[in-house]
Amino acid sequence: MHQQTILVVDDEPANIDLLVECLKDAYNVKAATRGERALRIARSGEPPDMILLDIMMPGMDGFEVCRQLKADLSTRHIPIIFITAKIGLDDEIRGLELGAVDYITKPISPPIVQARVHTQLALYDQNRILDIKVREQTSQLNETRLAIIRRLGRAAEYKDNETGLHVIRMSHFAAIIGRAIGMEERNVDLLLNAAPMHDVGKIGIPDSILQKPGKLTPEEWDIMRTHAQIGADIIGDADGSELLEMARVVALTHHEKWDGSGYPNGLAGEQIPQVGRIVAIADVFDALTSVRPYKPAWPVEKALDLFRDSRGTHFDPDLIPVFLEAMPEILAIRSRYAEDGMVT
Repeated sequence: MHQQTILVVDDEPANIDLLVECLKDAYNVKAATRGERALRIARSGEPPDMILLDIMMPGMDGFEVCRQLKADLSTRHIPIIFITAKIGLDDEIRGLELGAVDYITKPISPPIVQARVHTQLALYDQNRILDIKVREQTSQLNETRLAIIRRLGRAAEYKDNETGLHVIRMSHFAAIIGRAIGMEERNVDLLLNAAPMHDVGKIGIPDSILQKPGKLTPEEWDIMRTHAQIGADIIGDADGSELLEMARVVALTHHEKWDGSGYPNGLAGEQIPQVGRIVAIADVFDALTSVRPYKPAWPVEKALDLFRDSRGTHFDPDLIPVFLEAMPEILAIRSRYAEDGMVT
């Protein structure tokens, strides 16, 4: 029988030892003594099923760890229980508002810990089962929404003098990268279907700029850069749809750069949502290796040299090795949906 995994995060080894001791018979237990380490484990290829999280830690405290986990589509589903020695009402409210499901106070009682963990995991499993049933019952509606999104994405590409094959290729590239970094398959599927909307804002850019064969003037570039915000505005309020919310985030952030020099908001590093960082790689790779009105297609190796050189400036430095490692899969997709003018 598959054992569920619990991640225990506490800066005191004695507290970790106590929690491991009371959980190890029923669960696979991992441990971290710093918030940064906890985030890396949670975002790994095998994320935990639950996190027991100390609040008072040096550096990044538990509240900030929780905030970052809940802001990340790949980890927001993980239930978090705070473990704390002292807590006031305001702190308790803050933790619950950040997305924690429960609190356990120190000194801990092993039976209480076991009961709370068991209860919250059972609720989490029930919610997952319910979610599956809801998605099955609304599959026809989802397919209709997906068809509309794909067509809008292709409409933007055709206006930009590109083919609909671009959005097919780059969306598959994004999904390959997402799967390689350990995103849940459900989120990989969301990314596959949200990525085609990345440039929908180009619908609002004049043809004289989009289809200009030569170099754009500074004024024209200022107009071109507005397409990211226009795209987010077109998609608008997600109305509870995770797919539309991801599509909005992708449209808004896929031109941000790791060093903060991108647009529209000059976000830097992990301020840029993970899906935006992934789509940035997928989009640029396909754009470089495809024919455009203003350039021929680059050979693949020349494009990869640019990615190696731009690691940590334009692109997330942790995603580039994953992208390069996944190149056989990416090239297979590129070959499957190839078009005239592509080179190897």
